[in-house]
Amino acid sequence: MDITAPKLLEPAQGFKFRDSEQPIRLLIENASSTGVRPLSYTFEVASDSGFTTKLFSRAGVAPGSGGRTSVQVDRLEIGRAYFWRVRAEDGANTGPFASAGFEIFPKPAINPPNAIAPINNATTANATPVLTVQNSTTVGPVGNKSYEFQIANDQGFTQLVSAGIVSEGGGQTSMTSATLAGSRTYFWRARVTDGETTSPWMPTQSFQTPAAPPPPSPGPSPAPGGPCNSSNPQTIVECERAKYGHMSSSQTVSFLRSTATSLTRNGISGGPFGLLRKSSGSSCNGYSCDIICSGQGNSQKQWDVLSDAEGAQNPSWSGPSTVPNIRVDVCEIQ
Repeated sequence: MDITAPKLLEPAQGFKFRDSEQPIRLLIENASSTGVRPLSYTFEVASDSGFTTKLFSRAGVAPGSGGRTSVQVDRLEIGRAYFWRVRAEDGANTGPFASAGFEIFPKPAINPPNAIAPINNATTANATPVLTVQNSTTVGPVGNKSYEFQIANDQGFTQLVSAGIVSEGGGQTSMTSATLAGSRTYFWRARVTDGETTSPWMPTQSFQTPAAPPPPSPGPSPAPGGPCNSSNPQTIVECERAKYGHMSSSQTVSFLRSTATSLTRNGISGGPFGLLRKSSGSSCNGYSCDIICSGQGNSQKQWDVLSDAEGAQNPSWSGPSTVPNIRVDVCEIQ
């Protein structure tokens, strides 16, 4: 009289579980027998392949429906390898064991990144420094990592001036800051997350920005109604605004388009420029009534070019404002 070994289905040999997947269920395809006695099953889990240290054992398990049988194992310690086996028996005869091994990952952890530059209160080359960290190390199963950077006026990070989240780079990860004030000391930090596990913040670093360059001397004002050409963005905005009286929504969009085009054509820093789409709230034909923008996503910058857009509609050049102090939308470059 013969009893075959059950076929092990789950977990397969070498499978690795996350702790969150506990308790683990062992699943087999039922054995067969040439005898007439009903079969039952013995399930065992051990910490060694010889099964001298058994951590779970259950005998007399009745066959399940559909030709399969399963049992749920008590919670096991994480960060270890385990072995499991099953055999069938009919009370008088015993079949051979079928066995396999599996592992349970240790609790996932992400270590904070290490700052590379700028560090130790060094003076940066310009007012838009690139913050760079050495990629973090991890323990256990971790998904795709992203890095959150913050720059602040104070060590408590209550006065943020620039922030962003970027995907992990190769070996190092960097973020370019928004434009900062000159001759100032700033503090920065970074941390890492995969959406489930987040590292502590790295130790805070500081840097200084160089002195701000002198503002460009304004060029001659463009002729009324002519092309608005100048090295000074305020002059360009004033020139384009002078072409209109009190503007309707459609005229405001025309003013914004011509202003963005003139700013880009004159090589004003921060371009190329465009109109900001506005998906909700009051707008001018689906655009912001007073904003000129550049860039997309977390790198987007916005300038206010009309004060009191529904009233006096005075021309201005205020900005740039950046994430997290703006609502990002599509910037339609002109």
